[in-house]
Amino acid sequence: MKELKIGMLQQHNTADIRHNMERLAEGIGELVKRGAQLIVLQELHNSLYFCQTEDVEKFDLAEPIPGPSTTFYGDLARQFGVVIVTSLFEKRAAGLYHNTAVVIEKDGTIAGKYRKMHIPDDPAYYEKFYFTPGDIGFRPIDTSVGRLGVLVCWDQWYPEAARLMALQGAEILIYPTAIGYDANDSEAEQQRQREAWTTVMRGHAVANGLPVIAVNRVGFEPTHPDGDTTGGNAELQGIQFWGASFVAGSQGELLYRASETAEELFVADIDLERCEIVRRWWPFLRDRRIDEYGEITRRFIER
Repeated sequence: MKELKIGMLQQHNTADIRHNMERLAEGIGELVKRGAQLIVLQELHNSLYFCQTEDVEKFDLAEPIPGPSTTFYGDLARQFGVVIVTSLFEKRAAGLYHNTAVVIEKDGTIAGKYRKMHIPDDPAYYEKFYFTPGDIGFRPIDTSVGRLGVLVCWDQWYPEAARLMALQGAEILIYPTAIGYDANDSEAEQQRQREAWTTVMRGHAVANGLPVIAVNRVGFEPTHPDGDTTGGNAELQGIQFWGASFVAGSQGELLYRASETAEELFVADIDLERCEIVRRWWPFLRDRRIDEYGEITRRFIER
């Protein structure tokens, strides 16, 4: 059995970036004590989720890669001898920004990066204002602990993204995430949305015979952290991130699911060799009708 211990940090962020990063550093150290070999952080983990509004001043949060954050997490990776999956606001050039996951090797170097491909534009998730869609493609990142299929948040709803990672030899699908409830939705609707989120990624695990890791934010983040509530009722302005970070095995079985309301750090054991066994039982890749899928690249098929 090729067992991999994966550590995850589900954190409630504040407006204090330095404090967020210090707490992440403490959490990484604790996860290493628990045996973690690979640590996954949530989407845009350094700051509040700034995409709730369209504000040109928020571009000041972006940084180059390599840059200060890759140095900070690279030092931690080297200190603890662990691979870390980070999620950063990348400044590629003047006026060109990406939502970018960076994988840090255990010697502190950058193993690779992935620029988020699917960019949402919904109320309180105005990501198209900030991020240019990725242009690296769906390419797994080779590390000392395995070949990682790293995707980001909105990518998790697209089976094509997971499949393309699997077809290139990804051993794990990893999704740093920032997703939460709209306070105006009913409790029943909120639960339907959260379960849909979990279900679609468990489906990716089953369809590809791969473990799936999803690490989400948790806690309430106001739309106007500076106290400006001129837009309406302050109690309804913001996102309640639903946490519920989870690990699914290669048959979609839930190996761990975190709290919906509290911060957590936890370690899950993944058996990478089991993926081979599962794919022998369910040879979905063998039976794909690749000769009939040409129309999948069309936006819509008129009949």
